[in-house]
Amino acid sequence: MAQDSMTQQGDPLQMSFEDALRALESIVRRLESGDVPLDESISLYSQGEELRKRCMERLQAAEARIAKLTIDASGAVTGAQPFGSD
Repeated sequence: MAQDSMTQQGDPLQMSFEDALRALESIVRRLESGDVPLDESISLYSQGEELRKRCMERLQAAEARIAKLTIDASGAVTGAQPFGSD
């Protein structure tokens, strides 16, 4: 009997990053097992892609919030640059 992982796991847009990542890992394990029928594999792949997108969006948002502090010779903070701008 095929299981609808999204119904069990919830809406990816409402999931925390950690929950979405765990759900994605579960899908990957199931697909890698080779024991999933073709139709269910296609559905799982689609669900996994949605979870992957959500995780990437959350990581990009977190990365955008992180700033690299610029410090002068005396150790004083003189400004901040966006993460990864060097």
